[in-house]
Amino acid sequence: MNILYPIEWAVAWIMVRFHDLLSLFMDPHSGWTWLLSIVGLTAVVRTLIIPLFVKQIRSSRAMQTVSPQLQAVQKKYKGKTDQESRQKMAEETMAIYKEAGASPLSSCLPILLQMPIFFALFRVLFYKLPEAAEQNVAFGPLSADLADSAHDAILIGTTTISHSFLAGDISAKIVAGVIIALMSFVTFITQKELTMRNMPPAALEGPMASTQKMMMYMLPFIYVITGPGMPIGVLMYWFTTSVWTLVQQWIVIRSTPTPGSAAETARHERINAKRARKGLEPLDFKPKKPVVAEPEEEAPIRVQPSGKKRAGGKKLSDEEKLAQAREARARAAEERRIKAQESQKDSDSDFLSGGSSAVDKRKKKRRS
Repeated sequence: MNILYPIEWAVAWIMVRFHDLLSLFMDPHSGWTWLLSIVGLTAVVRTLIIPLFVKQIRSSRAMQTVSPQLQAVQKKYKGKTDQESRQKMAEETMAIYKEAGASPLSSCLPILLQMPIFFALFRVLFYKLPEAAEQNVAFGPLSADLADSAHDAILIGTTTISHSFLAGDISAKIVAGVIIALMSFVTFITQKELTMRNMPPAALEGPMASTQKMMMYMLPFIYVITGPGMPIGVLMYWFTTSVWTLVQQWIVIRSTPTPGSAAETARHERINAKRARKGLEPLDFKPKKPVVAEPEEEAPIRVQPSGKKRAGGKKLSDEEKLAQAREARARAAEERRIKAQESQKDSDSDFLSGGSSAVDKRKKKRRS
């Protein structure tokens, strides 16, 4: 039983629907009509997984941001191989991931979800189309006539969407080679924007940053290795996905860049340039340093000599001596406060009494 059959059926259905739409103003038997149908299929798939893509961007950003903290944890438990140390290291690592909202799996979800669609499209173009065209049988919404049309539709020269770099003439090699080259270039730019421009300087160091830099060169190389065996229709799906990822990532990075990155600096400059055109003062985006109040120095606490004893005859411990000294200090402070209040009351009463006697003297003088 083919577990990809439902996905293959859905892929064929979307392709046929886009072909019907494009046939209203394009040649229905043209290879470009079928190629653009695959582009429409890609747009549908990528639109459905937009939330996962945003989550992937945020997770990748968080993973690189917490890289210095992860290095500190690894350094802390370096050389410790006992079970308890390993468990504590795992717990601290997971706590860092949880606090930052990072997840190693989240950055792989969009790719994992697209893999079944990719393989289903590969099977439809590489197996189902030739079978339907040669045996004159339908495959779901893909009738025998449509299968013949898609299988024999010409792009350039004698090249169809079912040809590949390895299984085609010189025109097929040129078309497939151009798509592979563009796909590799777009993937390289995408990884460079994500790992270089949208990361703070602290996240560009360490093992994780080295892995990201290696991936920046490895992914395009993987396409060069695997691309020649893929049908041109599959390569077009792959290339459209790469362009979609680049544009989508550019929008996310431009609107919500990583704090401390070059992309954030560029965003602040754009905002202030826009304010300058409107005649407004520029905004200060520098983070304000927190004001820390200096602690008041406390008077030294006098601790009783060690020879003092309790009523029971036992020596007092250092903690008990310190507690008694604090109590004595609190009582002395309370006594001083009470005396100050009493002296203030006396001065106020003297002032009031002195004021009333002066008034009486003035009244007596007027009468006389």
